[in-house]
Amino acid sequence: MDNDQHIVYFKHNADCNGGTQTLQMNWEWSVIYSHPLWMVSTLILAIVVRAQRKAVWNPRACLVKLNGKTAIVTGANTGIGKFIALDFARRGARVILACRNEARGNAALQEIRESTGSQNVHLRLLDTSSLDSVRKFAARILEEEKELHILVNNAGASGLPSKITADGLEITFATNHIGPFLLTSLLLDLLKKSAPARIINVSSMNHWRGEVNFDHFRGQNLTHAMDSTYNHTKLHNIIWTNELARRLQGTGVTANSLHPGVVMTEVMRNYNFIVRFLFNLVGFFFFRTSEEGAFTPIYCAVSEETEGITGKYFDSDCSLVLPAPPARDPALGVKEYEICERLTAKP
Repeated sequence: MDNDQHIVYFKHNADCNGGTQTLQMNWEWSVIYSHPLWMVSTLILAIVVRAQRKAVWNPRACLVKLNGKTAIVTGANTGIGKFIALDFARRGARVILACRNEARGNAALQEIRESTGSQNVHLRLLDTSSLDSVRKFAARILEEEKELHILVNNAGASGLPSKITADGLEITFATNHIGPFLLTSLLLDLLKKSAPARIINVSSMNHWRGEVNFDHFRGQNLTHAMDSTYNHTKLHNIIWTNELARRLQGTGVTANSLHPGVVMTEVMRNYNFIVRFLFNLVGFFFFRTSEEGAFTPIYCAVSEETEGITGKYFDSDCSLVLPAPPARDPALGVKEYEICERLTAKP
């Protein structure tokens, strides 16, 4: 056998041996992964991780009472909003559940009343995607309520199909941003009259992946990829909140935004089954419950530590953190506010 044949023979053996070793390793790992002990240990680890999640601040330890105070919570029939409203009711507040769906709103109303023993909890219908609905809701509040001390803009949606509303607005922007902007603007005088008062806007850490393009408000130059539109709206929430806080200085009304954490809520209800299944599967072990997601909004709304703080962004552990750079641009905030005012002005 000459030298070239030796080399070919050696390489062939090496390739065969390497392939055999690779197959053997793959087989060994597949046996490990499929072994019941592996699955059980993984499940135990996930449960331990879930059990070890601890909040820095817990509403149950906060003794602040809200007797004589009035609070509005949008999207209060489920998820984070329902637990915020539940907490306010426990503290003795007059709580107004601002909900789009009457049947689900009534169910939440009864649950909160039974759980807290408070009958001072009321349902008012509100669809933030409709400017007409927002105006009717605000008009009723101004007619019925003499004071308003807390406004939590919590209602929001993700994964909505592309659509332009009757007001000419892209539906996710209308629901998550323009509607809440108009609602807050219409209730500002009542909030000022009731000062000290607090405005809390629920945003998301996803705002870091958002971008500012005011054409998006009308559905123009907008790519509907996964949760991109939602991310844009959450960035606009913070930009608006910071400018709102600047305009409210000296009035006794504060405005802050926050990230509630990655929470197991119905915000994913508009996605397909596979996305929802994977989200819920992972979320069961590693995401926050709706009750835990309500901690930071409640902290901003009632805690003594946040009294007088305004124009800030809070993380899911109730700490103050810096939002994305566009949210810190004062000039962008002014432009944001002016455009939203024009969009919500009566024809």
